[in-house]
Amino acid sequence: MKIIIVKDQQQGGKKALEVFQAALNQGAEVFGLATGSTPETTYTEIVKSDLDFSQKISLNLDEYVGLKADNPQSYRAYMQQHLFNFKQFKRSYLPQGDAADSQAEIQRYNDLLAQYQVDLQLLGIGKNGHIGFNEPGSSFTEQTRKVKLTPSTVAANARFFASKEDVPQYAYSMGIGSIMRAKSILLEAFGVTKADAVAAMVEGPVTPDCPASILQQHPDVTVILDQAAASKLSR
Repeated sequence: MKIIIVKDQQQGGKKALEVFQAALNQGAEVFGLATGSTPETTYTEIVKSDLDFSQKISLNLDEYVGLKADNPQSYRAYMQQHLFNFKQFKRSYLPQGDAADSQAEIQRYNDLLAQYQVDLQLLGIGKNGHIGFNEPGSSFTEQTRKVKLTPSTVAANARFFASKEDVPQYAYSMGIGSIMRAKSILLEAFGVTKADAVAAMVEGPVTPDCPASILQQHPDVTVILDQAAASKLSR
C-alpha cells in the first residue's frame, strides 16, 4: 500500500484528483465510484477540474434495496448531485435499487463487472472496516450480492433519512472479490472515528473481521488519510 497523509479532507480531495488524473493519463477507461461523505471533496475537485470522462464508463459500488433512482436518498441521486450533473460519462451503471427480481439484478451487475474491468476503484472504509457494504465476516471471494445491513451501518446512515425507520435494511453491493479485480484501488479515510479501522486495514492481520484488510494483498492500492485517521498507525 502507498499511504498518503494529508492535513484534512479538503487536501485529501486534491490528492485524490491527482490519482484520477494519473489514471486517465495512463489510459484508464472504467472507474469504480463510491458514495457517502468521504469522497465528497474528491468529487468537488473533479468537478472543478478539466478532467474529461465523456468517453469513460463508471460503475458504482452499491445501492440501497427498495429505493427508486429518483429517491433523494438513493445513491443514483447522490451521484447526480455530486458528479454526474457536471461530468458526463459515456455510460454510468449503478445497481437498480427497486429491481423486481433481486437475483436477476445481481446477475446483471456481475455481468457488467465481467464486461468492464475497473481500472481505478474509489473506496471509503466504515468504522468496522467494511468496504462497500461488505460487513465483518464477509467472504473475500463474493461478487455482487444483496446484503443485510448491520445495526451499526443502519445507525450511521440514519442521519441521511427523516427517521431511523426510513433507513433501508438491505443494499446491493459489489462483493470483495469484485472489488479486488480492480486494477488499482484508491481508498480515502478522514477523521479520528476511522483510525481503528485504518490501523486494522493497514497493519492488522488479513481477516474477514476487518474486510478492508484484504487490500494488503492487492498489488496497487493508494490510501489517502488525514492526520486523525492515521493517528493509530504505528509507522
